[in-house]
Amino acid sequence: MISNQILQSTMEGLKAITRIDLCVMDVEGKEVAGTLTGSEEHSAAVRAFVESPADSQVVQGCQFFKIYDECHLEYVLLAYGESEDVYTVGKLAAFQIQSLLVAYKERFDKDNFIKNLLLDNMLLVDIYNRAKKLHIDTDVKRVIFIIEISSERDANALERMRSLLGGNSKDFVTAVDEKNIIVVKELEEDDGYKEVGRFANELLAMLKGEGLKDFHIAYGTIISDMKEVSKSYKEAKLALDVGKIFFTEKDIVAYNTLGIGRLIYQLPIPLCKMFIREIFEGKSPDNFDDETLTTINKFFENSLNVSETSRQLYIHRNTLVYRLDKIQRITGLDLRVFEDAITFKIALMVVKYMKYMESLEY
Repeated sequence: MISNQILQSTMEGLKAITRIDLCVMDVEGKEVAGTLTGSEEHSAAVRAFVESPADSQVVQGCQFFKIYDECHLEYVLLAYGESEDVYTVGKLAAFQIQSLLVAYKERFDKDNFIKNLLLDNMLLVDIYNRAKKLHIDTDVKRVIFIIEISSERDANALERMRSLLGGNSKDFVTAVDEKNIIVVKELEEDDGYKEVGRFANELLAMLKGEGLKDFHIAYGTIISDMKEVSKSYKEAKLALDVGKIFFTEKDIVAYNTLGIGRLIYQLPIPLCKMFIREIFEGKSPDNFDDETLTTINKFFENSLNVSETSRQLYIHRNTLVYRLDKIQRITGLDLRVFEDAITFKIALMVVKYMKYMESLEY
């Protein structure tokens, strides 16, 4: 169904070109869009015209035209005036609205098809049959993006996103819930993750240009067949969730860069608690002061390099060694030993994951 805003914009555009007032009314005689006030005086005439067999008629100084959605009467168009020019403009306006109905119906059908694909609600044979009817290529490369806007999404956010990305008619922009906007992006044959990353950054710039601040972008892996759309969508959802835990500083998170965070996210909480308990004997590896935690994170960032870490922290090498020795006394792990460092790093991530999951329960 065409929105009333689209119909109003169309009527105003035609009025600006032709200087003829137009009005679209529903079959009950209520105005949907128009360029002139007082259309209610034609309500009874519109209802009578709906019941008549004529497709056009002059009534009360107006040209009346019926507009069908397939075989169903959807609207009645009024063109104010009785001249031949008014009749011609009315016919053109009716044809324009008829074309809009067809275009929006096709978009609605495609949108439903994509939603069902994303949610994995279609049989394999139905996917290809439906795609063929809707003239959608099934064997091209695509990738799924999810845009999560933390603040409550306004009613026009989806349409705004469609207008922003409207340059490529082969891309699909849709939503399956109130929080996320989904982009099914078609790629060129030679495109890889470099191009996908570039598009993600362009998307980020566009969103910031719209004044949005609190949002996240995630995307799945590249797929080569329409039946894999739900796979890339699930990967993008996982990337979005994992990113909130382990990559809070990033606006864009890709599924293929999640690393060990993806594995930790899929661990059951009881197993995580058992791991922390066995390694640290009931102590938590994040119960350090901010100075110690900063030291640990910087030490990991510099690949366990003592000299570079002390330089970046503006402390003496011996001071860093003292802090590392202190951590070893408390936890029994020497972060200068690769195996112990890996254990400690994983433990920090596990604790972060556990805290995030606990926060969701409240």
